[in-house]
Amino acid sequence: MTHVLDPSALTGAGSLTGPLPDPFADVTRSDDAFRAFLHGLPGVDQVGAEARVKVLGTRSIKSTAKAWAIDTAISMVDLTTLEGSDTPGKVRSLAAKARRPDPEDPGCPPVAAVCVYGDLAGVAKEALAGTGIKVAAVATAFPSGRASRAVKLADVQDAVGQGADEIDMVIDRGAFLAGRYLDVFEEIVAVKEACGSAHLKVILETGELVTLDAVRRASWLAMLAGGDFIKTSTGKISPAATLPVCLVMLEAVRDFRAATGRQVGLKPAGGIRTTKDAVKHLVLVNETAGADWLSPDWFRFGASSLLNDLLLQRQKLRTGHYSGPDHVSVD
Repeated sequence: MTHVLDPSALTGAGSLTGPLPDPFADVTRSDDAFRAFLHGLPGVDQVGAEARVKVLGTRSIKSTAKAWAIDTAISMVDLTTLEGSDTPGKVRSLAAKARRPDPEDPGCPPVAAVCVYGDLAGVAKEALAGTGIKVAAVATAFPSGRASRAVKLADVQDAVGQGADEIDMVIDRGAFLAGRYLDVFEEIVAVKEACGSAHLKVILETGELVTLDAVRRASWLAMLAGGDFIKTSTGKISPAATLPVCLVMLEAVRDFRAATGRQVGLKPAGGIRTTKDAVKHLVLVNETAGADWLSPDWFRFGASSLLNDLLLQRQKLRTGHYSGPDHVSVD
């Protein structure tokens, strides 16, 4: 089994400074202190985590509960296009779908956000004006994160200047895996400052972190540095958003709020393609972090093809039959 963190065991000296919650104001005073804190977090029982998600994955959701789950999942989608061939026209088309996912059913909820490269954030902003749908832009040399800090900050500032409401940054996995935790922390702090009023989602790229213990450490590091969301993956490598990884990250946001009073969101991204996948994640959220996270303000799906399957399943519930694949647009 995975551990429930005891907040009373995670206190430090010092006053509130920068983005750090008060109980942790002293843990980043040095590399050694930060390493001791992160490696002092409870270890993750991988076998237990896998068994837990397997049990929760068998939950059956029917009828009205399934209808609620589908609409909730649609409202949590960050509809994403992150290809080198992206054009303003494609982004406008995606924005139209975000506003009215099912043109034949005005009761279908809009998605939470449209996620694009920073240079197209202005196009998305204009296309979504007045809708309340957020514009998310990837930044900090996405997806590799391999650039100087000055370049990364300029990337963020450009996206925010074009109208991005949310920034999805990637951490320096090389620095993290080498144990240079304070370097990673300080970079997130600098990016958070560059975001201004935009929310910051911190991408851990969990497929490169190897162990669930490393995922837990990276989650806490990102939250301590001021991230508004922690995000599993860029979607560019495999594995991406696995259920055991999401379990560990949900435990982290739950325990972080218990210890600090600050709630942080979670965004799994990459490989979530079906309604069944989405429902398994919603069950995991409810059973691990709690109902407070069952909102687009605190949980998102980074996805492109997922929305199409949700729409097909939604129509099946509404009409009693499946439509052909041409019922939904191909993004």
